[in-house]
Amino acid sequence: MTTHVSPEAFLAMGQAVLASQPFSVLIGAELHSLAPGQCELHVPVSDNIRQQHGFVHGGVVSYAADNALTYAGGTALGVPVVTSEFKINYLRPAVGERLMARAHAVHTGKSQAVCRCDVFVVQDGKEKLCAVAQGTIVAMPTGSANL
Repeated sequence: MTTHVSPEAFLAMGQAVLASQPFSVLIGAELHSLAPGQCELHVPVSDNIRQQHGFVHGGVVSYAADNALTYAGGTALGVPVVTSEFKINYLRPAVGERLMARAHAVHTGKSQAVCRCDVFVVQDGKEKLCAVAQGTIVAMPTGSANL
């Protein structure tokens, strides 16, 4: 028996997960959209996440990609997941008002999903691609809550 969850309820569940992540709360991350195998995560740019040259620290850009990839993979697999492998290419400095990480599952198997993510920075309403990432998201082993 398959249970249908409305898109609004699905997004609310994802937002509750994000709210339980202290680092996500610290940097003000927002889950903008969520659907099976797809995610869009936003991070407002503030002085607290910039590095010494004035653009967003690469670790925060990487966080946005990794979290979006994990949401995309987790919703595609339909089970609790973790990132198994992750790669990112930084294309340009992230200078702007907001980061937007858009991820989608490229392939989903029984226990893993390979996902891609584009990270944009928004400045004056215009999006500029600043990083691309790919990751393998895997189902958490049963009983892993005690790890």
